[in-house]
Amino acid sequence: MKTQTRPLTILHILDHSLPVHSGYAHRSDGIFRAQLKRGWRPVALTSAKHGLAGQGSPHKEETIDGVRYYRTETVIRETVPLEAEWRIMTGLVRRIREVIEAEKPDLLHAHSPVLNALPALWVGRKMGIPVVYEVRVSWEDTWAARGRYGQDSWKYKLVRSLETWICRKADQVTVICGGLKNDLIKRGVPSEKVSIVFNGVNADDFKVSARDEEYYRAWDLEGKKVIGFIGSFFRYEGLDLLVQAMHRLTAARSDVVLLLVGGGEMEAELRAQIKQLRLQSKVVMAGRMPRERIPGMYALMDVLAYPRYSSRVTELVTPLKPLEAMAMGKALVASDIGGHRELIRHGQSGLLVPPGNAVALAEELERLLADQHLRQNLEQQGFIWVCREHSWDKTTAVYSKVYADALGEKFDARCEGVTARWPA
Repeated sequence: MKTQTRPLTILHILDHSLPVHSGYAHRSDGIFRAQLKRGWRPVALTSAKHGLAGQGSPHKEETIDGVRYYRTETVIRETVPLEAEWRIMTGLVRRIREVIEAEKPDLLHAHSPVLNALPALWVGRKMGIPVVYEVRVSWEDTWAARGRYGQDSWKYKLVRSLETWICRKADQVTVICGGLKNDLIKRGVPSEKVSIVFNGVNADDFKVSARDEEYYRAWDLEGKKVIGFIGSFFRYEGLDLLVQAMHRLTAARSDVVLLLVGGGEMEAELRAQIKQLRLQSKVVMAGRMPRERIPGMYALMDVLAYPRYSSRVTELVTPLKPLEAMAMGKALVASDIGGHRELIRHGQSGLLVPPGNAVALAEELERLLADQHLRQNLEQQGFIWVCREHSWDKTTAVYSKVYADALGEKFDARCEGVTARWPA
């Protein structure tokens, strides 16, 4: 009897997703859209943490951009240490089983953190379904950089040990950059088991756009040079350094404005710093913006700044935002750290400055604002590079090999489908 194939069905297990706006959610969306174009069938399941993200959907199921999303409803509380994490994982185990029954996936693709990977691996092994684990960030280092616990704490060591164990046990592992791959290899994860799926951009979402006229007038930006940042206000982003640099810049020129779009844990401190330095008329705190208005925000900006501090997480992990800025045709200045060096070539696609140095940051921003030829050259080279190397279609093509290696003989490379394993 002739073997039949069907579209590859992947159950992606996530921390959170759209309609929440975050780099994590937009990476997932980019992956799903690229997989749909390949003829695959991605299905998404979010953990109970999705509902805690502030914009989470109350629905148990919903369809967004052609992808079916399932939600996990779990009461999260912690009366003893690790109770909340245990509830998240046990609720996810139950929900994974339910979604498998409904969708009959060919493999499970769990994405960071380890709270998603452990339930996926447990269910996958019980039901004979291959498991791919995607490490998007060094989670323990992220929390350490944000001051939640120290690198000598038991929580840090526990999370790190579990992440390492999962990477050794999963059928295949993907990471978003070379820094994370090298770190996993040092932990004993076989190199041939780890594949890099770089961050990308959708050309339809990020392309040169008209400026947002409403805010252009409201913020009185006519005749001004605008330095911008769009993203989350985490401590390691170095936005306090950017405000310090702005203080130096305003002493030299009166036409510069800093536009900060987003929000997060540093917001109150930044407002206090801006007030202390008497920069209220020079810094616009725009707050969070709907995604459809982000292109118009980029169009208001002359230069983008990414002054991340050097920490273990920023040295290992590449951010998404500089790629978006390049796709929007914007020149940028960023700190010279490992995560940025994987994306930015100094003097070609951006300018790099020593991390933690507000004076150097101000000098390079001033240089870029004053030198129109340099700015235009960086804009052009960055745009060409990101379109050529970092479209989601290109970066996610790696999944073909990753999934083929995980599925083995079940994967039909001729049509990138799978031989039937579930009853019709």
